[in-house]
Amino acid sequence: MDLTTTIWLVVGATFALYIGIAIWSRAGSTSEFYVAGGGVPPVMNGMATAADWMSAASFISMAGLISNMGYGGGLFLMGWTGGYVLLATLLAPYLRKFGKFTVPQFIGDRFYSKSASTVAVVCLLTASLTYIIGQMTGVGIAFSRFLGVSSDTGIYVGQAIVFVYAVFGGMKGITYTQVAQYIVLIFAYIIPAVFISLQLTGNPIPQLGLGSTMSGTDVALLTRLDQVVTDLGFGKYTTTTAGSTLNMFVYTVSLMIGTAGLPHVIMRFFTVPTVHAARLSAGWALVFIALLYTTAPAVAGMARYNLNATVTPGIKTNADLYLPESNLKAEDRPEWMKRWEKTGLLKWQDKNGDGRIQYYDDKTKNPDAKAKAEAAGWKGNELTVNADIIVLANPEIALLPNWVIALVAAGGLAAALSTAAGLLMAISAAISHDLVKGVFAPNISEKGELLAGKISMAVAIVISGYLGLNPPGFAAGTVALAFGIAASSLFPAIMMGIFSKKMNKEGAMCGMLAGLALTLFYVFAHKGIFFIKGTEYLDLIGGANSFFGITPEAFGAVGALVNFIVAFLVDKVTKEPPEHIQHLVEAVRTPRGAKAVTGAH
Repeated sequence: MDLTTTIWLVVGATFALYIGIAIWSRAGSTSEFYVAGGGVPPVMNGMATAADWMSAASFISMAGLISNMGYGGGLFLMGWTGGYVLLATLLAPYLRKFGKFTVPQFIGDRFYSKSASTVAVVCLLTASLTYIIGQMTGVGIAFSRFLGVSSDTGIYVGQAIVFVYAVFGGMKGITYTQVAQYIVLIFAYIIPAVFISLQLTGNPIPQLGLGSTMSGTDVALLTRLDQVVTDLGFGKYTTTTAGSTLNMFVYTVSLMIGTAGLPHVIMRFFTVPTVHAARLSAGWALVFIALLYTTAPAVAGMARYNLNATVTPGIKTNADLYLPESNLKAEDRPEWMKRWEKTGLLKWQDKNGDGRIQYYDDKTKNPDAKAKAEAAGWKGNELTVNADIIVLANPEIALLPNWVIALVAAGGLAAALSTAAGLLMAISAAISHDLVKGVFAPNISEKGELLAGKISMAVAIVISGYLGLNPPGFAAGTVALAFGIAASSLFPAIMMGIFSKKMNKEGAMCGMLAGLALTLFYVFAHKGIFFIKGTEYLDLIGGANSFFGITPEAFGAVGALVNFIVAFLVDKVTKEPPEHIQHLVEAVRTPRGAKAVTGAH
C-alpha cells in the first residue's frame, strides 16, 4: 500500500474514533458540558490532562526547536514541565476545593467582584486565542504535508473535526476523546524514536540511546553530532544557549508560571470527584507527560544528525565535508525532501550553481568553517528547514516504514486537536458561564446557558481558524507568547487569591490589567498589533529585545512581576477584603474536605 493511502486510512480511523466517542458521550447538562459531570477517574483524567497540555507545540514543534537550538532548547522542557509541577502542587488542589467551574469564576468570587471576573475573562480570552493560533498552525502543517492539501485547507478540516466533538460533546466528550488522543500521540511519538535509536545506536530506549555510542564505533552520538555541526559552522549542539543567560532564565520562568496560569489545564482538575482525586490525576498526568518529554531530546538530537547526514553524506564516511562529493546532488535528493518542498516548509536554492546542496551556517563566527566554505566556492546556505517539520519528517528522514509515518501524522493531529478542544472549552465557559450568566443574564435557564456555550465555542473556532491562517511565528513560538500572556495576567491573581487573604479586588484587577497591558505592548511591538504584519513599532521601544535583551516570548515573567508589584501597591492604599472572604481563603487552604463542583454564582 502506498504512503498516501496508508496515511488516509490511519488518520481517517482516528478521526472516526474521536467523533464516535463525542457522539457516545455528548453532554446533556451544564455540569457535563463544563466539567464532564465531575466524575472522571484520576488515571483517565491524567491522560486527558496530558493530551490537553501536550499541544502541537509539544508534539510537533518542541523537538524541532531543541534540534535547531541544541542545549538552549532545553528551556522549553524545563519551563513547561516545571510549570506543570507548580500547577499540580500550588494551585490545582486549592482550586478544586473551591469548587467552581472556571478560573474567572474563582477570581470573581474570591475578589467579591463581577468586574474582577470580567477582567479575568479578557485575560483568559487573550491567552487562549493566542494559544489556539499555535494549534491551528500545527494542524495546517500536518494536513498540508500528509494529506496532500494546502495548509489553509488543513486548518478548515481541523476546525470541522474540533467543532463536531467539542460543540456536541462539551467537556465530557472532550475528556474521553482526549484519552484516545493521548494514546494515539504517545505511540506516534515513541515508536519512531525507538526505531531511530536502534538504527543509530543499537539501543531501543531513546533516552539512553542519546547518550550511547554510535553503532559500529566507539564515538558517542552527541560527541559526533557536536563535531558535525561545528565543522559546518553551527554552534556546539551540547552547549549553545538561547540568547543571554538572563533571557534563558526569564524565558524558563515565563513558561513555568504561564503553564500554571493556563485556564484550559486548570479546568481539568474540576472534572474529578474530590481533592484527593485532583492530586492523584495531577501525578498521573506528570507520568504520562514525562513519557513524551524525556523522549523529546533524543528525537531532536537524532533528527538533527539524520538531517545533516542526508544532506551531507560525507558525514557517514568521516570525509572532508567541504569536498563536492560530500554534499548531496540535487537530483539525488530523497523523495521526502521533494514532498516537503511542496509545502513550502523546506526550501532549496542552488546559489553557486554546482547542482549540489550545501547546508551550513553562512553567518558563522567560526573562522575555520568560514575559510573552508570560501575555499570550496560556497555562496551561502542553500537549504532552509522550518523547525516545525522536524518531528513530522523524522521517520521519513530515517526511511522508516509507511505505517510509522502515518502514525506520526495521526499523532501530530491528535496533539493539536486535543489542546484546541480544551482551549475552546475554556473560552466557551468564560463567555457563557462567566459573562452571559455571571454578568449579563443571571437568570438564564440551564438550556439557554448551554446554547450560549455552544455558540461561543463555534464563534471561537471561526476566529481561531482565521488567526491560524496568519500565524505570528513557529507553533512553539506562538504558544510561548500565550504562556507569557497567562503568566503576566492570570497566574499572579490566582496565586494571590489562594495565598494572600488580605489581597483585595482593586489590587487584583489593577495587577491583572497592568501585567497584561505591559506584556501585550512589548509583544505587539515585535509581532505587530494583534499579530497583524506591518503594524510593529520597534522604534518606539528602542529596537528588538531592547529590554535587557529579553525576547517577546520570554517577557511574560516581567509582566508577572509588574502584576504582583502593582497589586500590592494598590492593595496598600485601598480597603481590605471583607471578613467572610478572608475566612473563605483560610478554609480553601485547609487540606481536608471539598465541595462538589458547582456553577452557582
